[in-house]
Amino acid sequence: MHTRTARIVMAAAVVAATGALTATFVSSGGKGTADAATELNQFVPIQQVRPNVRNPRPGAQASTGVFTVDCGTNGNGKFSPDNPVAQPGIKNGAEHLHDFIGNLAITTNSSDADLDASGTTCKNGDKSSYFWPVVRIDKTVRSGADTARALAATTPMVTCPSVRDRLPAVPARARAAVDTRLAALDRAVAAANKRMAASKGRIDARLNASVLADLRTQRVRLIKSISDDIAAAGGGRTSGMVSLVECDASYDGMHAGMRHSAASVKAALAASAQIQCPTVRDKLPGVPAQAVGEVNRNLAELDRQLSEANERLITTRGQGGNNFVDNAILGPLKAKRTAVLDRIGIAISRNAARPRGLEALAGCTVTGQAQNGPGNQNGGAATPSAPAALPDPQGPNLELPNNTGGVVRPASVLIEYRGNPTSKVVPMPKFLRALTGDAKPTSRGPANARATWTCSGFADRLADKYPICPQGSQVQRVQDFPGCWDGKNIDSTNHRDHLAFADAGTGACKQGFVAIPQLRITISYDIPRDVQVKGQFALDSFPEEDHNPFSDHNDFINVNSARTMQKIATCINKGKTCR
Repeated sequence: MHTRTARIVMAAAVVAATGALTATFVSSGGKGTADAATELNQFVPIQQVRPNVRNPRPGAQASTGVFTVDCGTNGNGKFSPDNPVAQPGIKNGAEHLHDFIGNLAITTNSSDADLDASGTTCKNGDKSSYFWPVVRIDKTVRSGADTARALAATTPMVTCPSVRDRLPAVPARARAAVDTRLAALDRAVAAANKRMAASKGRIDARLNASVLADLRTQRVRLIKSISDDIAAAGGGRTSGMVSLVECDASYDGMHAGMRHSAASVKAALAASAQIQCPTVRDKLPGVPAQAVGEVNRNLAELDRQLSEANERLITTRGQGGNNFVDNAILGPLKAKRTAVLDRIGIAISRNAARPRGLEALAGCTVTGQAQNGPGNQNGGAATPSAPAALPDPQGPNLELPNNTGGVVRPASVLIEYRGNPTSKVVPMPKFLRALTGDAKPTSRGPANARATWTCSGFADRLADKYPICPQGSQVQRVQDFPGCWDGKNIDSTNHRDHLAFADAGTGACKQGFVAIPQLRITISYDIPRDVQVKGQFALDSFPEEDHNPFSDHNDFINVNSARTMQKIATCINKGKTCR
């Protein structure tokens, strides 16, 4: 797909930066390096991949059942470049498009309460969110030279979830301390970016790992201190703050040197539309102690209203005329927000000066229309921890720079909850976050990447390359999630440590972890064989990955009810096959 010269340029840049990091692949078809270049040698006939899938023999205490959930194939067209698990609070944080099934309301800013109140595409009422990068067919030749030029002009940075606009009401007594720690978070990001600048024009996975580890340590300390400050001042314990710790290496600057296709600029409104509202939490002053509870309830109501409006945007797509969204969704939403913002102002004014300007935060827009303010997704000035919003998907193919071509809709999506070969499973906790694979094996190193590619009829082998399947066989992605849980946490600072994969040889969970229903998602595609042979299909990816098949990944938030999850665990433990 790339010219030989372009491949040499890109490969040299990556190898120089990573020291030719080697990966331990499941598949015999791997390249053996973290090279991001994608071309014809990234495609492999599935018959050439040796069988490599090994299932441990079930023991006496095994849980051998399977519970299947039907959530469809994204027939509603819920696409988004958000990643609410790995990049919470960062609009378009994935820089590539995801298929979403299950939860209808989810966006990067959704709270647990929003998720729980949402509708779903799942037939059994499962409100969980399942999402993965789309596959595209692009019959034009991708230019590796474009990728190399874009990288050469790019200074990598860190991108971090914003803490300011995810806080609850901050009691007046804690306001100064919280502001001091928020400023320290900004300084830590600025210092990290200064270190990252040393690798301008190249990808240095070792430097990235060092910078991110140091930044994580600082953010853990500062975010915990913010939570402690709020609690000590009578604001109660904050929840979900651990999800805001992890930052990432960002090569967003590469977008400026990459292309959209000519067709992508036709649509005035992004087809993966979302409603965007000005944030309120970061605009509030210190809240009198007597008003904290009431203000927090109203902030939650604002979140719920936005979630409901985003769900309606999905379920009413194509209805009404040109003004339907304005009249039926944005107008009523503004009226509701105006009333809630007024209640917040009244609550504060009973014991302090009423904050000014809250009414200006009532109006919302839809992604692709004029935004509420300059510089970022929050309608305010950009800060080091809340960078400028990335490009919205463009046109009928929902394209992002270098992620071009038509989206291939899955022919089928099979969601299975499976057992453990050595023990019974316990129910997953509600709102558990999980991910599998790594979207950035080049810039972060390949330790968490997983081979996922195969063809129907070849379940005994997985490849880390794109498969070329026999006539009549479907291209498949088989994505296994960790099946062991630490028994305490629904998330962790790196979104991984609260879960673990079972031992590959025995199937047992490591000490301190318990077996949970192990999620497997199998996505099947009808891709013409000539497209496969010509190497004309590929994953959407981060720019530095350049459609690397080894960057495949999948994300999940469990929003099953406790009753349903118990039903799933019981089915698995009894060795049954259930739906």
